[in-house]
Amino acid sequence: MKKVSVVVPCYNEEENMVPISNALVNIIETKCYGYDYEIIFIDNCSTDKTISKLREICKGNKRIKAILNAKNFGQFNSPYYALCQTSGDCAIMISADFQDPVELIPEFLREWEAGYKIVCTIKTSSKENRIMRFLRTCYYKLWKKLSDVEIIEHFTGFGLYDKSFVDIMRKLEDPTPFLRGIVAELGFKRKDITYQQQKRAAGKSHNNWATLYDGAMLSFTSYTKSGLRMATVIGFVCSAVSLVIAFAYFVYKLIYWDKFIAGTIPTLLAVCILGSLQLFFIGLLGEYILGINQRIMKRPLVIEAERINFGELEGDMEKNGEYLIKMEEEKENVTRKN
Repeated sequence: MKKVSVVVPCYNEEENMVPISNALVNIIETKCYGYDYEIIFIDNCSTDKTISKLREICKGNKRIKAILNAKNFGQFNSPYYALCQTSGDCAIMISADFQDPVELIPEFLREWEAGYKIVCTIKTSSKENRIMRFLRTCYYKLWKKLSDVEIIEHFTGFGLYDKSFVDIMRKLEDPTPFLRGIVAELGFKRKDITYQQQKRAAGKSHNNWATLYDGAMLSFTSYTKSGLRMATVIGFVCSAVSLVIAFAYFVYKLIYWDKFIAGTIPTLLAVCILGSLQLFFIGLLGEYILGINQRIMKRPLVIEAERINFGELEGDMEKNGEYLIKMEEEKENVTRKN
């Protein structure tokens, strides 16, 4: 029997814990016949009642497991780490807030059985704020244009990953992984499925401008060279233009010395513009250096505070297996005596 692993990252989702776990169990047990399953919640050090809800859920179903992080390790490390902890023949990642429809899971499995190693979901529309939708679209367009890798637009990570791809993820040992880029760069045969992203069922989003900026910079510094090359080209052009202007201005001062003071105004403007360009590209270079620094330190993706239900179901199955073997041996002994 094939096994399906479902990964659900969560942070302060107390209102969604019970509904999403019930929805996942229901869809797998009623619509995905012939599959064993495990559901792994990974909590990013929630400060509300999410952890207590998880304990109750795991207590009621041994196939539901939980990884409790020692602290908040960010929106990218935690889901990636959980995918690497799965034991199924395929892994499905889905959000806890119902923005990703659980009804697509049977379709994922059908495409997987058809031979696709990765099934990606593409948001064709969303019920989120229109301004955010527009900004996300601009971000993906710019990233796609600058990147050497085939970028998957409006892909958030919601989808199915074959065990063979998860094995590759485990071998990467990247302390700052960006799953969307890794799927585009290293992914196998892929099937794209479109869907409309729903509103959150409960609670509020924990993304803000800082987290969105962090994600954007991680994607650009990991999968684009254009920023640094743009800095080189613009720097070269500005240097050449500056030399020409400096020589022309030197001649101008020699001829029109009495107008020197008036001529300093455009010079100051030019200095401000060039200074702004320098600061921009120094900052961009700093983002690349920061990414390099994080990778060479080789920090762990996540530090666990606790695991719940890992090994318990397997232990029960092992005990049941030992019991059945013992019963068979006793039957054989009785048969031999007779």
